[in-house]
Amino acid sequence: MESQTIQSIALMLGAGWASGINLYAAMLVLGWMGMSGQVDLPPGLEILSNPMVMGAAGLMFVVEFFADKIPGLDSLWDGLHTFIRIPAGALMAAGAAQGLDMGSAGELVGLILGGGLATTSHVSKASTRALINTSPEPVTNWTASVTEDVAVVGGLWTALNHPWLFVLLLTLFILLAAWLLPKIWRLLKAAGKTLTTWFRRSPPAAEHNPSTGE
Repeated sequence: MESQTIQSIALMLGAGWASGINLYAAMLVLGWMGMSGQVDLPPGLEILSNPMVMGAAGLMFVVEFFADKIPGLDSLWDGLHTFIRIPAGALMAAGAAQGLDMGSAGELVGLILGGGLATTSHVSKASTRALINTSPEPVTNWTASVTEDVAVVGGLWTALNHPWLFVLLLTLFILLAAWLLPKIWRLLKAAGKTLTTWFRRSPPAAEHNPSTGE
């Protein structure tokens, strides 16, 4: 019973966290694991195993896979998905909380924790990408995108198979984000001021020519 409880908690937290990074990858991983029988999804997440839902998530994953690797477009994509990843992460965590058999109270806890984790991971991703995009080279952008996709798949697998390890890693992620985000925002603010100064810089005055009086 205890192992089932910690696994449900890890799934609840993992669903919220992963949705903030790549919602469609999270839906595909959970849907595929449920459909293949590798895990018994709680009733609130069984819909993810529906072929139509998996097809729609797969299509959007392909779109995001390419959009997420184009500098500039990835930040625009992240901005639009602020209104998708966070509420979806809250709802997926609430669905996962049904495995705790705590009724409406458990679902509300999942909704709150899932929304908070989705916000944390989404803001961390979007801020990091915006900072990376201040560099013109695309390699760092591609590397970050692939790393995020691997983290989502590996994180959810760990949550389902090694829940205690996942909770530990998630705690470290939250501490790292709390330490790192203010630094990233300061760097972004400094970069924004530099760009603003560059664009507002007045053109150099024309040189005075004594022979023409100009």
